[in-house]
This record gives sequence, C-alpha cells and structure tokens, in this order.
Amino acid sequence: MTSRKEQILSTAAELFARNGFHGVSVNEIGAAVGISGPALYRHFASKDAMLAEMLVGISHELLDTGLAKAGAAQSPQQALSALVDWHIEFALHNKALIVIQDRDWDALPHDARNQVRTLQRAYVDLWATHLRAVAPGIADDTAHAMVHAAFGLLNSTPRSARVDDDQMADLLHRMALAGLGIDNAE
Repeated sequence: MTSRKEQILSTAAELFARNGFHGVSVNEIGAAVGISGPALYRHFASKDAMLAEMLVGISHELLDTGLAKAGAAQSPQQALSALVDWHIEFALHNKALIVIQDRDWDALPHDARNQVRTLQRAYVDLWATHLRAVAPGIADDTAHAMVHAAFGLLNSTPRSARVDDDQMADLLHRMALAGLGIDNAE
C-alpha cells in the first residue's frame, strides 16, 4: 500500500517533470492530491525537501537494489546483466524522476546534492567493478566512462517512448550490453 507521503511525492514528481520544479507551487501539489497546499507541510518541511527526498531516495534505491541484485548473481556476467536489467526496470517505471534529476539538479539543496553524488558514485563504482571483472583489460577510468555512457542510453527512456515497455526493455538490454562490450551476459 502506498503511504500518503509516497502519494504526495509521486504526484509532485509528475508535476515537476511536466512543469519544472520552479513551475509548480505547493498549492498545485496540494490540489493534485486533494489537500490544501499548506497541509503538505505536515509531511514535508518545504518543496525543496520534497525534491531532496525524491532524488536522494532514488539514489539509495538504485544503489541498494543494485547491490542486492549483483550480490545474488552467480558470475560477473550475470551480475552485470542483472544491473542492466535493474536499471532498465527503474528507468521505465520512473521516467518523471529521470527528467527531474536531469533538469532540476540545480534546485536540489546543497546537502542533498552531496548525498546524491556520493550515492551515484557508489552506484557507478558497483557497475565498473563488475564490468572490469567481466573484461579485466579495461582500465578503471575507461570502465567508469563506459558505465556513464550506458546510463545515458538507459536514462533516455523519457524521450524514447515509441515502442512498448517490453520491447524497450529488450532493446535497451541488448544495446547496453553491446555498449559495455559484452556479447552475452546471461
């Protein structure tokens, strides 16, 4: 079951993605969830706090789930494939958050920005570690660059809705593994 706080965050994310963080008022968020704008302050200290919770939260989710999926894999290839599949699943179901992360980064409070950067670095390191385990000849800097390039592809989902999600997941899986230089990571 979705909590009221999660419902507010989800609705705010859709509004922020559509109109930009600065283009949405607290009153608009409140109206969209059926309460007054000031009533939102029972759940969040500010609109900035909503944005921080969204972006810090997704960064924790990406890293924590990525660690779990890679940890459950039987080989480095399976771990990398699981990371790709996890990120695809995330990207297909969280398009609004990808738009917000990309477009409204500057609105994120400084402390939250530092938290997000730290979590994102750990997530990139996780991927790079497994990529280098699959292809040991790849230098660390190159592995990190390859991972960032794969994220660019996978995070393109908000702008690439020409096929259904199942087709897109398959396409992104094949393209991401090919881009990482992996023929078959299954």
